[in-house]
Amino acid sequence: MNTATTEATGWHKALVRHPLFLPVLTLLVLLLVNRAFNAHFFHIENKDGHLFGSLIDILNRASPLALVALGMTPVIATRGVDVSVGAIVAISAATAAVLIGGQMHIVNGVEVYVSNVPLPVAIAGALAVGLLCGLWNGALVAYVGMQPIIATLILMVAGRGIAQLLTAGQIITIYYQPYFFLGAGFLGGLPFALYIVAAVGVVLWFFTQRTALGLFVTAIGINPTASYFAGIKARAIMLCVYGFSGLMAGAAGLIISSNVKSADGNNAGLLMELDAILAVTLGGTSLAGGRFSLVGSLIGALIIQTLTYTTYSIGVPPEANLVVKAVVVFIVCVVQSEPMRKLIIRDPILQGASR
Repeated sequence: MNTATTEATGWHKALVRHPLFLPVLTLLVLLLVNRAFNAHFFHIENKDGHLFGSLIDILNRASPLALVALGMTPVIATRGVDVSVGAIVAISAATAAVLIGGQMHIVNGVEVYVSNVPLPVAIAGALAVGLLCGLWNGALVAYVGMQPIIATLILMVAGRGIAQLLTAGQIITIYYQPYFFLGAGFLGGLPFALYIVAAVGVVLWFFTQRTALGLFVTAIGINPTASYFAGIKARAIMLCVYGFSGLMAGAAGLIISSNVKSADGNNAGLLMELDAILAVTLGGTSLAGGRFSLVGSLIGALIIQTLTYTTYSIGVPPEANLVVKAVVVFIVCVVQSEPMRKLIIRDPILQGASR
């Protein structure tokens, strides 16, 4: 084998072994399937300075899930899980709706909408509620010693009840129009929600890649006991990552309630916790802890949203949507499994390591 062939083979194996190879490949396949059924799928149109198209729609609708997935990533990296994020989304949306509300007044024959409290106060209140919910979960896990799934299951069950208490069991319609900018506004031609996701992603990437925080999170996920004896304040870090997860769920609740212009304590964020866990897993983060990928989680969120878009666009009956979604996720997870990757790559080193 000559040098050029050897380099080509090495490049090929390095590409296939990259953690993001299969998530990106899955996303590309889904996009191409959509293109096969819709010739205008990749078409993006500029209307009044705003970009519209299927790709923009997928990016925009994936924004709440991307935020929740970013919050879930460090939690799973520490061997934890947060199944209450869907309920926190409902609580945050209900809080924002109650604080903003919105009433219509006629001033000089013109309809004017006013909010119950200033918009920044309502946003800060909803985010604070999300943060408090996350800190509650973190305290149960880090200081009380509960298993993460049990600790967060409590809020998962109680959260929807809290949201319905806030909304008195009704769907609260929001009339204050400036609030709609969070979920439906455009900035520089792109949906404003994308800027929120980008800002959160950059900040989180900075703290996990440019400070010791990422190393601490990884160490706790690999061996919590060893990290404790190494001097890492594992409890404080776990409290912070659960708090961050709750904060991101609160932000997602703001975007969702802004987009639909209402808050439904019973259905807002329903099953979002499962989509978030799937997105993080599809992105390459290990459920056993000790390994995470922020970019992978974002790609995983796009895979979930694209898959949802695909099932609707190709005419899959609504009653079969969840089955199709489960089958595709199952196939992707099997292909991403370590034994399957070794079988595909056929690397003698990896094969030897598996014995």
